[in-house]
Amino acid sequence: MDKDIIPEPIEFEWNKGNIDKNLKKHGLRNEEAEEAFLKKPLVYYDKIHSKIEKRYDCLGVTDKGKKLFISFTIRSSKIRIISARQMSKKERKIYEQEV
Repeated sequence: MDKDIIPEPIEFEWNKGNIDKNLKKHGLRNEEAEEAFLKKPLVYYDKIHSKIEKRYDCLGVTDKGKKLFISFTIRSSKIRIISARQMSKKERKIYEQEV
């Protein structure tokens, strides 16, 4: 995990093509995905998906306790969320062991 990945202050940028994708595909509002970065997120570099630009993954929890997996990149010091969904069993186990 690399705690220095997340820029300060935390700001988000939503691309028009992604703005409603997580709600339609996974039932998650953008605000929920953003919340996951604020409460002890587990963040790590995603080497496999970083061929064009650096990508990262975040395991985090919303204010209502939803455990989320988020794929994102950093552009102009802002977090740009690519995809957000509920954590898998394996991801929940990793998150609970690390946090």
